Amino acid sequence: MKLLQFSTSHYCRKIRLILGYKQLNYEVENLTPGLHLLRIKPLTGLTTLPVLCLDSGKSIGDSTAIWQYLEQEYPDPPLLTGDPVLNRQILLLEDWLDESIGIATRFVYYDYRAGAGKHLDTSWLSPIVVNLVRQQYKIQGAAVVLARQRLAQALEILAPWQDRPYLVGDRLTLADFTAAALLTPLQIIPEYQTGYDWLWARVQAVHTACGEPFP
Repeated sequence: MKLLQFSTSHYCRKIRLILGYKQLNYEVENLTPGLHLLRIKPLTGLTTLPVLCLDSGKSIGDSTAIWQYLEQEYPDPPLLTGDPVLNRQILLLEDWLDESIGIATRFVYYDYRAGAGKHLDTSWLSPIVVNLVRQQYKIQGAAVVLARQRLAQALEILAPWQDRPYLVGDRLTLADFTAAALLTPLQIIPEYQTGYDWLWARVQAVHTACGEPFP
């Protein structure tokens, strides 16, 4: 299998965590924002990454579709539990994290990269990519303020994670992988580095369990 990705994408990180957890062999191909359309549009009809290219020649786009495929084809170790009630909690968390918190993280991360975080990458390509992403998603002004508010609420909701090793149940599940991946970009931002030691301990533990380097 080959994973087409942006190297900094937290949605791509989510799939790398899952692939690592399931101990599956795969290659990574990093694409350039904007130019990635030439590569993936013919494969999936979509404009977003990640895309998982299978040995059969089939390609799967969207992180949710990818984990569902992996869970069906490689069920051990599982991403869900044998309890329907717990599974509903896991799926609700995954959807909320994907559709709200992951997007809020993107806004706050790229707003920081465009300002105080410019020093993180001094290559000539970095400001071009950052500005391209900000324009594509309209990352500015009130939208960034709203994103910060959503993240503050999310960290309150996820606070019980500091008192137990797993978000749902008694082992790692899709909820843990999703939260760990989608919140990781925040760890470079000063306002999230202080006061959230518990969060980064959990996120790092998930990365370790999946054999994925923690940035």
